Amino acid sequence: MSASDSVEIFRAEAQELLERLENGLLDLERKPDDLGTVATVFRALHTLKGSGAMYGFNALSQFAHHFETAFDRVRKGTAKTTSSLIAVSLRALDKLRMLAETPAATDDGCAALIADLEQTVGGKNAPAQWRIYLRFAPDALKNGTRPLPLLDELCALGDARITALTDDLPRLDTLIPDECRLAWEVHLATDRPRSDIDNVFVFAADDMTIKIESIGATDHPPAPPSQAADTAAAGPSAAMKFGETLRIPADRLDDLMNRIGELVIAQSRLKQVAQVSHDLVLRSVAEEIERLASDLRDSMMTVRMVPIAQLFGRFRRLIQDLARETGKKIDFITQGEATELDKSVIERLSDPLVHLIRNAVDHGLETPESRLSAGKPEVGRLTLSAYQTGTEVVIHIDDDGRGIDHAKVRAKAEENGLIQPGDQIGERELMQIIFLPGFSTVGTVTNLSGRGVGMDVVKRTIETLRGTIGIASSPGAGCRVSLRIPLTLAIIDGLLVRVGDARYVIPLAAVEECVELPADRDMGSQGCCMLTLRDRLVPFICLHEAFGLTFEREEHRKVVVVSSAGEQIGLVVDQIFGGHQTVIKPLSPFHTRVGSFSGATILGDGSVALIIDVANLIAAGRENEERRQAG
Repeated sequence: MSASDSVEIFRAEAQELLERLENGLLDLERKPDDLGTVATVFRALHTLKGSGAMYGFNALSQFAHHFETAFDRVRKGTAKTTSSLIAVSLRALDKLRMLAETPAATDDGCAALIADLEQTVGGKNAPAQWRIYLRFAPDALKNGTRPLPLLDELCALGDARITALTDDLPRLDTLIPDECRLAWEVHLATDRPRSDIDNVFVFAADDMTIKIESIGATDHPPAPPSQAADTAAAGPSAAMKFGETLRIPADRLDDLMNRIGELVIAQSRLKQVAQVSHDLVLRSVAEEIERLASDLRDSMMTVRMVPIAQLFGRFRRLIQDLARETGKKIDFITQGEATELDKSVIERLSDPLVHLIRNAVDHGLETPESRLSAGKPEVGRLTLSAYQTGTEVVIHIDDDGRGIDHAKVRAKAEENGLIQPGDQIGERELMQIIFLPGFSTVGTVTNLSGRGVGMDVVKRTIETLRGTIGIASSPGAGCRVSLRIPLTLAIIDGLLVRVGDARYVIPLAAVEECVELPADRDMGSQGCCMLTLRDRLVPFICLHEAFGLTFEREEHRKVVVVSSAGEQIGLVVDQIFGGHQTVIKPLSPFHTRVGSFSGATILGDGSVALIIDVANLIAAGRENEERRQAG
């Protein structure tokens, strides 16, 4: 493994530990007496310290040690979890993040933070004197143990005098360079507890002999059993747990997904060949490969899916910072954290959600005084929720703030020439104006956000994920921003249909049923009619007209009934071929402006079929009907 690979492994582990640490600190702010959470924070810091030293992040390791010491005092009951401790700890957390990104970083600013931590937890303990004897196994260097960082950690504990012991050094002509034959004796004066000395060697205990003894009067209680020894005893179990998971770079998963996509295309071609063949063996093999390809695809999709809690958890710190900056009181609620989404989708959702949350806090939620005068609780509520429906995940950002003033949006739109006075426009279309570049109803843009400023970027990002975004608001009662995101950007099950001479794919999760189009149904010139299905009326549109195709009306046309966000519509097609595993290929920048399609796929015969975007098609049909009725 190269040095760069090792660094990336550490950074991945450090990121998880830092997220666990941040969540623990934010939990302690609400429940300062929760000893379980204190222990979680302490363990995260302890692991960061040890791992940082192992991978050469010495500045991080030394800083984490002092951070850990503060929470060791809380853990032992000699200090309290206070708001001041949480505040300085969050600043220290940001310093750890910076040190994790920069292995060669200096300790600029660390000393001041260490002093703040020590002052917050009540200063230092009385110093004690220790004699520490260290001798490493000859093959310790080959196993990755590095004596010098451990000695540096001892020096960081206090005043250390180190003596190298050379009694085991061989003659020069018999010396083996990668064997460790030195030993060390360290005289240490420190105000840290004995457990902190033990913790220095917790990851190296298997490769060394350690003797620690007190050489002076001390107020410390008798030393507990060595944590290093405990860790060594638990080694086999810990190693077994470590082996249960495997870290794989995301780009390797992407490459594997691409190859599976190509396999699905090849399988589709094989299926098409087998269908016209009289060879029963070939048909049997084609069916078996189809089943295996489907299972492989599903397994790969599962590997890429991660809980959306990984995304939602990042915003707790953001909410706390925004509350402090704005002086607002915020109750942040998350729901549906177990909902799973493709990892690549989650990463690309982070920035849009940050912008939407900042908007909601800055221009949606009112100050405590304003809320009380309006008859509301002084604490504003911001809810981030997610749930899965079909092959989509729906994310809502709800606030109970002042909402969006529809009249103000319309006036600003008229002022900018986006609509004309007297134009009939529905609420849904009006809210979409907010997503136009540069549109804002805010007179003064704050340092946090501006309602509408940058919303065009948010919408473009969501659309690159083949998703949709919408806003609903009631003045004085709050606002809801809704995102609908596909579970994956790679492969879906689809229904292959023909319209005229072209073939299209409809996402199978959106399909409810297929029925025959009654012969007496004439589409007329309006492009939309109603179909009676089990005593309910369902609107339907002819895809020939929707796509601007010239056609000769065929007999026995079919209606594919689809749904999105609780709305149903029928799509009239000429022929239904059946199910089709669809590898999604992105459209060119020119074609992405055509909202009726979310991508394309390659069929078994090498031709291209466009993938219908059901949600956009329903929305377009609804807007056309609203315009027709308005007149």
